[in-house]
Amino acid sequence: MPSARKPMRYGHSEGHTEVCFDDTGSCIVTCGSDGDVRIWENLDDDDPKSINVGEKAYSCALKNGRLITAVSNNTVQIHTFPEGAPDGILTRFTMHANHVTFSSGGTKIAAGSSDFMIKVVEVTDSSKQKTFRGHEAPVLSLSFDPKDVYLASASCDGSVRVWKIEDQTCTTSWQLLQKCNDVINAKSICRLGWQPGTGKLLAVPVDKVVKLYRRETWDSQLDLSDASITLPLNVVAWSPCGQYLAAGSVDGSIVVWNVETQECIERMKHEKNYSICGLAWHPKYKQVAYTDTEGNLGLLENVGVVEKPKDKVASAVAKDYNDLFDGDDDDYFNGDMVEPQSSPNPAADEDDDGDLMLTSGRPRRAIIDEDDNSLDIGLIKASSSLLEKEEDGDDQTGGFSALPPSSTQQHFYDGPMPTPKQRPFQSGSTPAHLMHRFMVWNSVGIIRCYNDEQDNAIDVEFHDTSVHHATHLPNSLNHTMADLSAEAILLACEGTEELASKLHCIHFGSWDANKEWTVDMPKDEDIEAICLGQGWAACATSAFLVRVFTVGGVQREIFSLPGPVVSMAGHGEQLMIIYHRGTGFDGDQCLGVQLMELGKKKRQILHGDPLSLTRKSYLVWVGFSAEGTPCYVDSEGIVRMLNRGLGNTWIPVCNTREQCKGKSDHYWVVGIHENPQQLRCIPCKGSRFPPTLPRPAVAILPFQLPYCQVTTEKGQMEEQYWRSVVFQNHVDYLSKNGYEFDESAKNQAVKEQQELLMKLFALSCKLEREFRCVELADLMAPNVVSLAIKYASRSRRINLAQRLSQLAVEKATELATAQGDEEEEEEEEEEDFRKHLSAGYSSSATEWGQLPVRNVQQDQEVEDAEETDACEEAEETPEVHKQRPNPFSKGVTSAEVTTPKSAVLGSSSSQGRVNPFKVSSNKKDPVVPSANVLDTMSRYSKKTSLSGSRAVNKQNPPVIKPLIPKPKSKQASATSFFQPRTLTPNPSEKAVEEREGKAVEEREGKAVEDGEGKAGNESHEVKVTAQENTENRRPRTGFQMWLEENRANILTDNPDLNEAEVIKEGMSRFRMLTSEERMVWTEKAKGGAVNGLAEDKKRKRPTADEGEGRRSQEEKSEDTNASKKSKPLDQSTNGRLSAFAFKQS
Repeated sequence: MPSARKPMRYGHSEGHTEVCFDDTGSCIVTCGSDGDVRIWENLDDDDPKSINVGEKAYSCALKNGRLITAVSNNTVQIHTFPEGAPDGILTRFTMHANHVTFSSGGTKIAAGSSDFMIKVVEVTDSSKQKTFRGHEAPVLSLSFDPKDVYLASASCDGSVRVWKIEDQTCTTSWQLLQKCNDVINAKSICRLGWQPGTGKLLAVPVDKVVKLYRRETWDSQLDLSDASITLPLNVVAWSPCGQYLAAGSVDGSIVVWNVETQECIERMKHEKNYSICGLAWHPKYKQVAYTDTEGNLGLLENVGVVEKPKDKVASAVAKDYNDLFDGDDDDYFNGDMVEPQSSPNPAADEDDDGDLMLTSGRPRRAIIDEDDNSLDIGLIKASSSLLEKEEDGDDQTGGFSALPPSSTQQHFYDGPMPTPKQRPFQSGSTPAHLMHRFMVWNSVGIIRCYNDEQDNAIDVEFHDTSVHHATHLPNSLNHTMADLSAEAILLACEGTEELASKLHCIHFGSWDANKEWTVDMPKDEDIEAICLGQGWAACATSAFLVRVFTVGGVQREIFSLPGPVVSMAGHGEQLMIIYHRGTGFDGDQCLGVQLMELGKKKRQILHGDPLSLTRKSYLVWVGFSAEGTPCYVDSEGIVRMLNRGLGNTWIPVCNTREQCKGKSDHYWVVGIHENPQQLRCIPCKGSRFPPTLPRPAVAILPFQLPYCQVTTEKGQMEEQYWRSVVFQNHVDYLSKNGYEFDESAKNQAVKEQQELLMKLFALSCKLEREFRCVELADLMAPNVVSLAIKYASRSRRINLAQRLSQLAVEKATELATAQGDEEEEEEEEEEDFRKHLSAGYSSSATEWGQLPVRNVQQDQEVEDAEETDACEEAEETPEVHKQRPNPFSKGVTSAEVTTPKSAVLGSSSSQGRVNPFKVSSNKKDPVVPSANVLDTMSRYSKKTSLSGSRAVNKQNPPVIKPLIPKPKSKQASATSFFQPRTLTPNPSEKAVEEREGKAVEEREGKAVEDGEGKAGNESHEVKVTAQENTENRRPRTGFQMWLEENRANILTDNPDLNEAEVIKEGMSRFRMLTSEERMVWTEKAKGGAVNGLAEDKKRKRPTADEGEGRRSQEEKSEDTNASKKSKPLDQSTNGRLSAFAFKQS
């Protein structure tokens, strides 16, 4: 079975690096040119213990709890293991030692130096030393005979010598190596070794082969070589059993031989072809650790392991059919599996099936039928005895009888293996087992925790000292989680047998004296994640609950999570929770995300959607940008951000691993900013997180979306444009939720986007991609489309210019449609809000609720007209109204008539009694009602009931001329907007309107005189005709008045513009006016509208009551007197007060 190679880890800085295992194989020890010795629990250890032994460490050896190092101060030191405490100096040289090694019993060490000397020193008594002289150049390597009789050495003088330790004499010498004057110039460091146990063979790497010399006779027994070795071998290492020999070469090859059969059983090539300079076998498992000259550490697993499917076949026969699906899954989840460090590769097992053949020529897995869904138990039973006999024969002839069968061998594919679930963590924190660690590092400040023999405390530091001064807190409760905001410090600890899990908050932003509060969790419920927001704090517990508190300590909402929490983050009113949705497989995590707003709306944005992660990665950071956009980072360095502009999807915005120099380097994220676009993180050399001391330096990385062909000009501009769009989505979110934002930054971003689109448009024109040009123009703003039309015209692309002109008209129509839809949505929301408010009040019928229908409806339409004008000016574009149903038509129910937001009096009796003395919050100029309320008092009897009033309304629908003309369709309005408009003076326009109004009045009067019984279809037709005539008149907005006065200037500057282009240019110029100037034009337009509509409002609707003719004359006289006597504001106020007094009486 092929060995499994794990990814290499950064261990030390560039230079010679050595590796060894401790006696039990529980940890890996490395040393390098950075002067550190690191102790790794395994290859995945992200926090190896580091012991500084000097400026440079050339070699290390470990045995019996003693660590020996050869360092750059020409000494050989001893340290305790694993504490790393210095335990003295064993010996000194005049130059630095190149290699140290232990004897088999661990009582002696041998050291060879660059001063040509070799010393053997007793570990317990350094005064007992033996010196070996004879080499004529620096000593390269040494190796003790397992019986402590001989010592082998290699030197730069090209010789390999065997010394007898007792009398310090040279027993034999071979001239095998190329001579050189220093170790750094040697082609090979020639790390030789004796065969463990008997010491019968001495292995010496010579050029591209390994020479084996027999003990006592010192004759060359045999040579081991392989075609994959292309450069000289550097180091050899024997397996503990003495059957295998591993060798590493300068070209990065690692080869393992079976010494007895001289067969090469493993071949491996370094990932980057770096020179192998260190090899060490695990004392128990078939693992080989290796290092290269760049300071990296690697591991080979299952080296020399041979498949024995006999056990698997026998177990398959012994179990019934159901057991075939059970396997060892229970052991897997219980953690009872005994494995070296990782599971073997199932794919590799399948690849070896063809190589492992029986002597009879049948493959070993021929016992399985071709149909994967069926098993022939009889064939299994018949084949099992044959397998046992033949494999017994293989064991006798193959020389593997001494190897015990491994319990980790899997000979059948058991399906995807579940991924261990990621444990909860706090973003911006380092592992909790460290004595000095970061509890949190975010955009507000830093919280450090010190837990050693001297002190157990927490230090809080703020980036901006004006927020709060630095704080030192005792950590008597052993808090392990923390979060920090501009209002409070939140701490939490897990529960113990005696104490419950606690949530502790220090509200330093409070104005009272009591700034701290603590909450105990229920029994057997531990806090696993915490976070802070604006005015609230939250914690997730082991009971799958999320508890929300106010920052002052009041308990708020509680809700359950679908799975165990992984992490939480808060920003403003937003709360984001990451949890396990289920069990992942093949190294992937299965996470879900919930995003909700805890403000007044209390709505959920993401409802447990799956969280996107890179393959075989896990979550390392989750939080919000400074502007409030959710983000997260996985272990592969991919930073993702929520794209609110594309249905709340996640988009990768940066890959931090691309910025790392080394493979084991990482960036530790501490904050994200969208404006300016900055990813704030801390570079970590050979680790995933930084140490507390020295204080880490924060680096800033740029964002880049993973678009294709970013090396080309087109790809670069596309990436820049969409990155700008994504990073400006927060502006729309902030404005929608009522937050402040930088208007100038938004305008600058929009300007850059339009410039990029125009550049892409010009590039597509040059490439004759006209269809692509239209696609790009669809993304442009209306004023930029006009520039694109000019560019296309000057480029003599007439067809393109025509299509762009059509696109401009379509965009204007779509804009008008969108604005109309927004108005309807706002009105629907307001209607729902009013219904919600009126739900708690009495819905009994009152005469106050039966105000004259005509007055109420006219007030609503007038105020609705004012809202429409205001919306037009706010959008800074001409408004095109959407056709709405006639509220006075018989076919329209009362539910279809929406109530405007600014209506002063409610038209529904369900709204209850209205206070007539309440001052309206609407600051707009009041509109003159159709008539004084006093005028209508004589028409309505005090005894008229609600049902009677409704019956009258149904029989005689009021014929009222609408105050606001509405276009018949959106397309017609958009087309008329771009048609040339004649400059007609205001007086003439008013004269035309008056003539039209008189004609309508005459038709209305005739309809009334026809009698009361004709209130059906004929009355309806008259009403529709009047409405159609009034719809032909468009109310003038502030932009239209401004355009009439400035049209000449626009034509002077651009004489070649047509009418549509003049309007577009006017729109762009009107947007450049200040808000005060636009407001002035808006007020002018409203003033003109009020004056022009005064006459319309004075007309009374005809009714079917008695005395129609007499009442019509009285109404005319009353209207004339009312218009002369009172102002609009006084008239409205008096009317309401009179009506109220009349109803009270």
